[in-house]
Amino acid sequence: MMKLQFGPVLMAFMMLLVGLSGCIFEEESTSSGELFAVFSFSSSNENIRVGDTVSFDASSSTPADGSLTYRWDFDGDLSVDKTGKTAEWSYDSVGIKMVILTISDGFGSSEQIREITIVDATAVAPIAEITQYNDAEDCEDNAIDESTKIVVWMCHYDKSQSDRDVSETTTISLDASNSDAGDPNEYIPDYHWDLDLNVDANNDGDSENDVDLSGESANWNDVEPGEYEIKLNIVNSQGLVDSDKIKVYVSYAAKWSDFEMGGNTSGSGVELDFDVKISYDRDSGNTIRKVVAELTYPQQDDDCQAVFGTNNCRAKLDTYAYNEEDDEAGNTSNVGLDQRDNGDDCDDSNDCVHLAMSSYLFGDAENENTYGDGDWTFKIRNDKGMTFKWNHSSLD
Repeated sequence: MMKLQFGPVLMAFMMLLVGLSGCIFEEESTSSGELFAVFSFSSSNENIRVGDTVSFDASSSTPADGSLTYRWDFDGDLSVDKTGKTAEWSYDSVGIKMVILTISDGFGSSEQIREITIVDATAVAPIAEITQYNDAEDCEDNAIDESTKIVVWMCHYDKSQSDRDVSETTTISLDASNSDAGDPNEYIPDYHWDLDLNVDANNDGDSENDVDLSGESANWNDVEPGEYEIKLNIVNSQGLVDSDKIKVYVSYAAKWSDFEMGGNTSGSGVELDFDVKISYDRDSGNTIRKVVAELTYPQQDDDCQAVFGTNNCRAKLDTYAYNEEDDEAGNTSNVGLDQRDNGDDCDDSNDCVHLAMSSYLFGDAENENTYGDGDWTFKIRNDKGMTFKWNHSSLD
């Protein structure tokens, strides 16, 4: 049998709400150039209260070639309150304030409008909490002890010989029901989930406040094996916000049983291919930990017919790994016949070989010692120079 395991691999998702609620408006530039106004803001408190100093930053606006002027309107009255790439402001009253950034290169202009919520100094903030959970066991029936991450295994132990493509996905259930509104008289109307903290989908200068899913509970569908970080952002009925982050690990194990494989009769080994998509993205944190290919096969087929005047029917199958560029990254060909006894199903009738590959091998493909991620192929090869008919072999 042949077994492929990917993991434990992790995934996590996060979201952030920084004292502003909702609405973002953008006006296209009237210049022929690539003008794009965008700003972020922060304060000492995530929820901005009356009297807090708020720092505004427009350095993500483009072009960043020093040609831009920056005008800030902090109260939406269409008058310029401050100029410069960065600015500070404080508010002396509660409510939703409209902030307008206008940039210009002397030929055209672009603006971004955002709403920022100012709350009373005594207002109580909510508490965001993502419910943690994990599978009780992995695919090898080993107990999983985890208290801070979501850990899920996909176990496909009935793969057919015709289906040698690792392409299954799973659904991750997200639950924020343990979150608290902060004040017994308040409630939480908005639960927002950001599933990719490196992408600023709404172009507001904050990559951790996108709304990929909404609701106190939500299903994250079509999740591939990997390591992720996600974020939950909540807003209570007073407009106060809080956020929580968690990592999610999705691991995969597959097993192929009862396949047949011919012997080498033409001078080139007979092969079976198993296709696997591997992700290694250091920026997003989606970095595979390891891949293990386990091969268990009969030492001798009952129907073995020796050729070339010899009756040596001892089999020797090996596993080879190739990256997206078809470079060979590892194989088991150097494992001697007397060393193929490491496995639960190994005995006087069966041999076992293991090909284990660490995360380092899947790193940056420009590094001469690594092979990159992408579409990998794991092969079973029979180089034996005899005619064999293999029954009931499997790849785990």
